[in-house]
Amino acid sequence: MKIAGLFAGVGGLELGLRQGGHESVVLSEVWEPARAVLAERFGDVPNIGDVERLRSLPADVDLLTAGFPCQDLSQAGKTAGINGRKSGLVGHVFRLIDQSRPRWVLLENVSFMLQLDRGSAMDRLVSAFEERGYRWAYRVVNSLAFLPQRRERVFFLASTEGDPSDVLLVDEVQPRVQATDLRTHAHGFYWTEGTRGLGWGPDCVPTLKNGSTVGIPSPPAILLSNGEIVTPDIRDAERLQGFRADWTKPAAAVGRASFRWSLVGNAVTRPVAAWIGMRLRKPSRFDPSRDSAAFTGVRWPRAARFDGETRREVHISAFPTWKTRPPLQEFLKYQPTLLSERATAGFLSRIEKSSLRFVPGFKERVRSHLDHVRAIDRFVDGRLSRLDAAE
Repeated sequence: MKIAGLFAGVGGLELGLRQGGHESVVLSEVWEPARAVLAERFGDVPNIGDVERLRSLPADVDLLTAGFPCQDLSQAGKTAGINGRKSGLVGHVFRLIDQSRPRWVLLENVSFMLQLDRGSAMDRLVSAFEERGYRWAYRVVNSLAFLPQRRERVFFLASTEGDPSDVLLVDEVQPRVQATDLRTHAHGFYWTEGTRGLGWGPDCVPTLKNGSTVGIPSPPAILLSNGEIVTPDIRDAERLQGFRADWTKPAAAVGRASFRWSLVGNAVTRPVAAWIGMRLRKPSRFDPSRDSAAFTGVRWPRAARFDGETRREVHISAFPTWKTRPPLQEFLKYQPTLLSERATAGFLSRIEKSSLRFVPGFKERVRSHLDHVRAIDRFVDGRLSRLDAAE
């Protein structure tokens, strides 16, 4: 298929679809750091910038894709809803559909949109497609099926000629999750949390976030089996999204290097897109026994479809496959950074006041890491003092 990619970011969706045999012919991305990455990685594909400048799709486009902005839909964001200033940009998708009528449309966004404001975002989306004569299917897919990152996203596929259910709702496996132990495995969590939750991830990291709008990164912490608490290198964060190391490096030439964390956190996980690309090229056959009763849209399930007449919940997991991968601790290739004394002390203070339940031994390891980094800081301060005195 020929693809027009809106809100392309650093091209995770487009890169994965390319692996499935499809070709991007036009991109739309307005943020300069992301544009720099696209210019380097998709140099032969024109980027028109602001989506408002795209009046219609090229005549040969078969598939319109859009990982439209999630800030107003995210649980971590402002939760303003589908009509918020950022997420409301999805209206350009419908404008281009009305202008050009692509045969297929693929959207991606955060799974919280199924719950926000009783699912009004999903209701707007599916109603708009139904009014335009599209059949649709959607499914929550977890990146943990492919990589050691627990990341759930909604993938929504609509078509005027095929059955999206034959693409999104056909592959399912049971994840081969193994028991873990603090003494033998790495565990990911968010050191910026600790009061209401941790985003705890056994042998994986929690969802990589996009950081702040001014470029303050928000990497997860990883408790290693030796007791050290570290944050991963940006190159390993890229790999945890399925990119090769330094995929976002071109962004550092036009803005803060820390913007790379935002680019990675906003990206579509490349192997998830590759699976969808493969199924678009070679659809399977949906099993109707997965169907549940019709639903009205008051409660949005984690997977559903519309066959042209009825909306139905579909019983299928978030795991279309389970790729073999090394343990998280072996997956990391680049030197991580020790979580600082200040960050560790703040985190420890929060979890000691919290009523949350923690894995036995976790708090003790956090305390031990705090002692460890304090000792390092004292050693460094002592050496600097001796050097100053010698001068």
